[in-house]
Amino acid sequence: MTLGKGCNVAFIGTGIMGAPIAGHLLDAGYNLTVYNRTREKAEGLLARGAAWADSPAAAARHADVVFTMVGYPEDVEEVYLSTNGLIRSARKGAWLIDLTTSSPQLARDIHDAAEVCDKHAFDCPVTGGQKGAQEGTLTLIAGISEKDAAPVRALLDAFSSQIYWFEQPGAGQLAKLCNQVSLAASLAGAAELIALAEQAGISPKLVSQMVGAGMGGSAQLSRVMPAALEGDYKPGFLAEHLRKDLRLALEAADDLQLTLPATETSLNLVDMLCQVGGERLGTQAVALLYADEATGVAAGLDWGKLDTSGPAEVPDEQSPARQRYFTNPRNL
Repeated sequence: MTLGKGCNVAFIGTGIMGAPIAGHLLDAGYNLTVYNRTREKAEGLLARGAAWADSPAAAARHADVVFTMVGYPEDVEEVYLSTNGLIRSARKGAWLIDLTTSSPQLARDIHDAAEVCDKHAFDCPVTGGQKGAQEGTLTLIAGISEKDAAPVRALLDAFSSQIYWFEQPGAGQLAKLCNQVSLAASLAGAAELIALAEQAGISPKLVSQMVGAGMGGSAQLSRVMPAALEGDYKPGFLAEHLRKDLRLALEAADDLQLTLPATETSLNLVDMLCQVGGERLGTQAVALLYADEATGVAAGLDWGKLDTSGPAEVPDEQSPARQRYFTNPRNL
């Protein structure tokens, strides 16, 4: 059965990405109920006609479709699998769609638990950043087949321009992590390009244009790093979320007995940025790691927070591949 515009939709997590996505669902005519840990982040949606719920369970109780867009895998697990989570609180037959970039294994667990309870859950991480969310042009990476997702296809189309169907639970998350691996390597290359040009005394803007016109170009260079060249480090995608994604990618690689040295290097840089106070900046702030100290301080960084005593402490459950030594790239 295809779900039409009269259906009830719940949206949990109205942050940088979630709020504009939920807004497109409102614009498309769906009855929307929202929940967010910080209510003020949902006020814009409430002013436009969305209803408020005091918990994820309350939001989902009468919903035909529930979207989640939260921060970390532990948040996803809590929202779905806790005693009052969506698996228990959503009505039978409901669709549960997680837009968070999270753990592939957790996505499989949620799918299996939902099916046992006569509900339908699939992972559907997105790419396109805040701009794509605002414009409704996100790319969706779905761990379900196009045929099986037919009942909710119209809702997905409301905030996307392209959908890739990876057909199996958790496969959407794995594909998104592949995206993040490539993204991070391009980000590091763009930051180092700018640093090299500046140190050599040639225009980093002109060099970026030249490289972007050829085989060295990337979306990170052409669409993300221009903000850094203007001294703008506002987040379109938070540095701490890229750190989370790269950790997940390395965990997946470790499970597959695969080493990803470029990803480890990229994680070193992003983790360093987060350590020194840049976790809530945009990913373009990686460029600050190569800037003079005054520029970093002006952007809110504090190099005194950096732990250079030795290998970073890694929780026991994380891959040994993440035991790494932090080195300030300015000193290389």
